[in-house]
Amino acid sequence: MKVILLEDVKNIGKKGEIINAKDGYARNYLFPKKLAIEATEANLRSLEAAKRRKEEKENELLQEAKALEEELQKKTIVIKAKTGEQGKLFGSITTKEIADILEKDHKISIDKKKFDLEEPIKTVGEYKVKIKLHPQVSAELKVIVTEK
Repeated sequence: MKVILLEDVKNIGKKGEIINAKDGYARNYLFPKKLAIEATEANLRSLEAAKRRKEEKENELLQEAKALEEELQKKTIVIKAKTGEQGKLFGSITTKEIADILEKDHKISIDKKKFDLEEPIKTVGEYKVKIKLHPQVSAELKVIVTEK
């Protein structure tokens, strides 16, 4: 019996795949647990429509990420911090602070977890901070740390 998997099933297949399952396995396990539906014409059409909608949404998200990347490449953030000897900061500049200043000054809201900062910024200077906007798109933001 041909069935369409609604969820990932271990050792069987991934969500959205069409597989051949034994009749008893499908009727007694897959259907009652809502892990699969029978592969009828109507169900196949709805599966294709869902795949198209998902692809369109992914394309839309990718285009938005590319537009945001271009915008971020042009931006520069200046952070003023207290410093000690030889330009060392009291404390450090973290991704949360960068995200907060980006939102406050430029009205761009990005989650702090998307920033890729190997280690917190602890000295005065100019830094490039990578931001993961989409699995295929990442941007670089210029951050300048100055003395107060």
